[in-house]
Amino acid sequence: MLFIVHKIAQWILSRRLDYIENFVLHPLETQERVFKSLLEQGRKSAFGSDYGFGDIMNFADFQRQVPVSSYEQLFPYIDRAFKGESNILWPGKVNWFSKSSGTTNDKSKFIPLTQESLDDCHYRLGQDMLAVYLNNKPESKLFTGKSLSIGGSLSENPNNRSIHFGDVSAVLTENLPRFYELVRTPGKNIALMSSWEEKVVAMAREVMYEDVTSIVGVPTWTQVLIYKIFELLKMEEPNLLKVWPNLELFLHGGVSFDPYREHFHKLIPSDQMTYMDCYNASEGFFALQDDFSRPDLLLMLDYGIFFEFIPVEHLDEDHPRSYTLGEVEMGKNYAMVITTNGGLWRYLIGDTIMFTSLYPFRIKITGRTKHFINAFGEELMVDNAEKAISEACQATGTRVENYTAAPIFFDGGSRGGHEWLIEFDTPPADMKLFGRILDETLKSLNSDYEAKRKGDLALGPPRIHVLPEGTFIRWMKKRGKLGGQHKVPRLANNRDYLEDILRMIAVGS
Repeated sequence: MLFIVHKIAQWILSRRLDYIENFVLHPLETQERVFKSLLEQGRKSAFGSDYGFGDIMNFADFQRQVPVSSYEQLFPYIDRAFKGESNILWPGKVNWFSKSSGTTNDKSKFIPLTQESLDDCHYRLGQDMLAVYLNNKPESKLFTGKSLSIGGSLSENPNNRSIHFGDVSAVLTENLPRFYELVRTPGKNIALMSSWEEKVVAMAREVMYEDVTSIVGVPTWTQVLIYKIFELLKMEEPNLLKVWPNLELFLHGGVSFDPYREHFHKLIPSDQMTYMDCYNASEGFFALQDDFSRPDLLLMLDYGIFFEFIPVEHLDEDHPRSYTLGEVEMGKNYAMVITTNGGLWRYLIGDTIMFTSLYPFRIKITGRTKHFINAFGEELMVDNAEKAISEACQATGTRVENYTAAPIFFDGGSRGGHEWLIEFDTPPADMKLFGRILDETLKSLNSDYEAKRKGDLALGPPRIHVLPEGTFIRWMKKRGKLGGQHKVPRLANNRDYLEDILRMIAVGS
């Protein structure tokens, strides 16, 4: 049965390659078509009425009349839709909301998921990733086994029982056609469990006896599940191929895979294993790895999302100019602005990207507009931190489980610096060497950091704390952000996260 499913899926997915080729060849025309379609739908909404969509004839009008918005600025409209009102940000009623792992004043964000955004964006990226994979791996036997999907949970809006919210992965799982239940594991009754601790045990017990050929999930929580399987099977040697000999693909996204890559190679010792990256978020799916010989991602232009880009150095201006796809440059940091078929209008998603290729448009994620450290003009981005951590690990033969970093502010005559909280798989034998390589790599990657570190005058060397095993999981649980799509914030421009973790350790909670 699954072999027949495999052949049918290969044929269906091959049709998507034609669409991908079309927007790769005609990117600007594709985005213009998406823009006009979004504008037409937006005219039927309360937001469109408030901002005069009926008078907008082109993108220049759109820029003048519609401001770039944060979540806080769109919240009054989102809140109305969340309470059950129709035609607020998008025509019709929105019954599904993604509870974002991003925070606003430490509160969750609720991102509307329309039927169009589910069908034409979220599910389409999944189809396209598989289409690209099968095109690269024509001998694949992917659908002769099952796909392990690691996701979150759902909740009911207590004020309107027809509206549900949860991790975007859980919303997608709940809305999948029944056909997909034939090729995925675990079943919905386990996949949507709310307690992460109970769910990871239940998942492990069910999936460890399946023929799993692919995994979809965030590296952090996937790793937790794998070790739970090893524990239940009482395996002395951590080799996942002894559990799933036909495993061939790991579809991952949400966090950089670089700090996890070497460890996954040890857990899955196979030259046939493929690790495929994508750029996914609650607000939409934006890019995928189409060429396995390079790490950057192809920007997907026909998902009902219109893209704009603001140079990072202009973000703090009152009215920063945004650039369309035809105006961007390679090698420059941009904050990404999206207008979507989920009803997000000129929404500043909070990610920063850099173009690595034009025609086709390929990008790499460089960090977050809020997850960075710039207390002293050093402009340290997540991309810098990930590469430096990876370099220090490789040089000292260790692996980092999780980390976060924050500034050490000037205190009287003392200099500033960066404080790192790091949880290792096994701490390096020489912590001073690890810290030195981390520091030197950051200098080589970031000229602003290098300038501030020169002579130790403005910034001192990194101050590193080695955390006990399981610290970050306990901290995430304490914050109600355990499992699913939740991620440890890597960098912060204040000390709130760092101090909270240190307090937790001090009291032993």
